[in-house]
Amino acid sequence: MSIKRVLCPAQVRRIPPKFSWIDQRLVRHRFIGSCGTEALALYLFLVTVADAQGLSYYSDRSILSRLSCLDTDRLAQARTELQRVGWIAYQKPLYQVLTLDIPIRSDDPQLRIPDQSGPLSTRHRTAEPVEMIKLLRRALEGHHDSL
Repeated sequence: MSIKRVLCPAQVRRIPPKFSWIDQRLVRHRFIGSCGTEALALYLFLVTVADAQGLSYYSDRSILSRLSCLDTDRLAQARTELQRVGWIAYQKPLYQVLTLDIPIRSDDPQLRIPDQSGPLSTRHRTAEPVEMIKLLRRALEGHHDSL
């Protein structure tokens, strides 16, 4: 068993005054495979800028100026995809990042696929695991190819 140790003590993360979080269930429950990279980039942006209730008023223009991987059409597609999987609600100009408390089917604990019934239904699609740092770098560098 490996023992965890801090590799860079001078740069240990601390909770800043303005703090946001990313729910670990994105990976643990394999929700991250439910969306494409552009939708994931938008989701990462929204969870980063949202307030404690998940609310954000960033305009399309402002989002596009910060996420070079998106253009107007791709932003609309990414937003629609995030709404489809139940991760965000959107009513122009307001976004709300939603809880990931989606019912999980327990018949196969290895898969942990979201329940496909009800208003927050999702269609699970297979995808390779994505490292968030890779996703961020690609989004900020303007790469449009898949990871």
